[in-house]
Amino acid sequence: MKEEEIIEILKRENEEFRKLYEEHRQLDSLLNELNKRVYLTPEEEIEKKRMQKEKLYKKDKMAEMIRQYKAKISQGATQ
Repeated sequence: MKEEEIIEILKRENEEFRKLYEEHRQLDSLLNELNKRVYLTPEEEIEKKRMQKEKLYKKDKMAEMIRQYKAKISQGATQ
């Protein structure tokens, strides 16, 4: 099963994953807007770094959930 298929399944079936996915997308959009600016205030720079860290945390959490789903499928196929 492809990772994209697993993501779609988890978005449908797992509320936590769906929430992480949406928050990750929102952060990505906000960061893209900040990156379009020529100049950021020191406060905006701090906020940008915070959002980048939060986005990475959410991505890592989703990747772990995908790994767990793959392991669950593998176990089911071998039994």
